[in-house]
Amino acid sequence: MRFKWYGTATLLFESGSTRLLFDPYCKKYADSAPVPLEEARTADAIFITHAHLDHFCDVDIFSEGVRPVYVSQAGIALVQKNGLADACMHPIAAGDEVHIGAFTVRAFPARHCRFDLLTVLRVLFSPRTWLHFHDAVSLLDHATKFRIRRNDVLAFEISDGQTNALIFGSADLVPHTDYPRNADLLVFPYQGRTRPQKKLARILQVTNPKCVAIDHFDDAFPPITYRVGTQKFAPTVKSVLPQATAILTQQNVWYDV
Repeated sequence: MRFKWYGTATLLFESGSTRLLFDPYCKKYADSAPVPLEEARTADAIFITHAHLDHFCDVDIFSEGVRPVYVSQAGIALVQKNGLADACMHPIAAGDEVHIGAFTVRAFPARHCRFDLLTVLRVLFSPRTWLHFHDAVSLLDHATKFRIRRNDVLAFEISDGQTNALIFGSADLVPHTDYPRNADLLVFPYQGRTRPQKKLARILQVTNPKCVAIDHFDDAFPPITYRVGTQKFAPTVKSVLPQATAILTQQNVWYDV
């Protein structure tokens, strides 16, 4: 198994001839490298951790009306509300298991993290926000069309029979959930908090992965976002799990699991 990060929370996993795409987003607002659509469209299926703008709004561009998209009922409701193509939408919920080619995908309950006050204030009082005020308002208006409850979030475990990966689209756990432990790879969204390493440490304690990669730390929505500092990522992994490997992911690079 191997994976590639396209930016924001968009991930492509591959095993043999099977490819799975997670949380595809075309970066309509982002100023980083664009998603290579031709490659992303080779995916056999698409899975959505949650139906926020930056995880879901461009899904019809990737599915092209033919690839199955597995998303929560909340996501399907937003598809219908926002006039997106819904022919390929398949509901998925915590506890479900899906088999796609070489992969088995299991869904687990998760939660969206709460933005802390310092994160919000940093954006509100950033000169860039006010210099590009119209863009900020337009983006926020678009984001309100993809509002969900905090609990309308999934985590996915994917396995090809040889290795497995645990993918979180947001950083909070659901208490008393039996999350997979000892995964070959954990993908963690390093975003949403002033100190995301604290959320990371908690998930590491619960899941005990062999390797950790981060995504979602890029400046995806200027002017109301910023690139999250990653200096404490690797030290946090080493302090909690000294034997684990930390991968500071680069866009459009394949990594073996």
